Amino acid sequence: MRKIRIFEHISLDGVIEHAGDYTYGAWTIPYRTPAGAGMLLEAYGPNFDLLLGRRTYDIFSGYWPTAGDFPMANAINAAKKYIVTHRPQSLEWGPVQGLGGDIADTIRDLKAADGPDLAVVGSSTLTSILLDQGLTDEVVLITYPVLLGKGKRLFTEDFDARKLEFVSSVSTATGLLLNTYKHIGALKD
Repeated sequence: MRKIRIFEHISLDGVIEHAGDYTYGAWTIPYRTPAGAGMLLEAYGPNFDLLLGRRTYDIFSGYWPTAGDFPMANAINAAKKYIVTHRPQSLEWGPVQGLGGDIADTIRDLKAADGPDLAVVGSSTLTSILLDQGLTDEVVLITYPVLLGKGKRLFTEDFDARKLEFVSSVSTATGLLLNTYKHIGALKD
């Protein structure tokens, strides 16, 4: 059985938005180093597939295929991409497979199949579904030492509380923290 592992780049105050029209668009860049990239690639593991929402897939497909020849780009480009989408016919960056229908059941079947672990990056709508349905095994927060005050948050106020168990933490000299948690389930009153 595969694990589903959520990876989120996040500010100290919970903002995950860091591209496009966002006011502080490049807030993650000053903290990235070769050591941090190596740390993140090690966290992904030697072999993984991607499970992405459509918006994240579209952003990734506009960047990673032309990002160059380096370990993270090579790993992401080689990974099979499973995309939650209503428009599977327009998926071009592969290897790729569109997922439709009952998303929870489809992902439950995908998780039960043989293959490498599934890494979820960005895809905040999908992340909420995976946690709510109990399909997530780990949450890896790549935390940057900034407070942004506004921007898209990882979860909306409608999100049900979840319990996590601390697994590990590593850091870089720039203050980037990579914290790994095991997903336990719903937080009980």
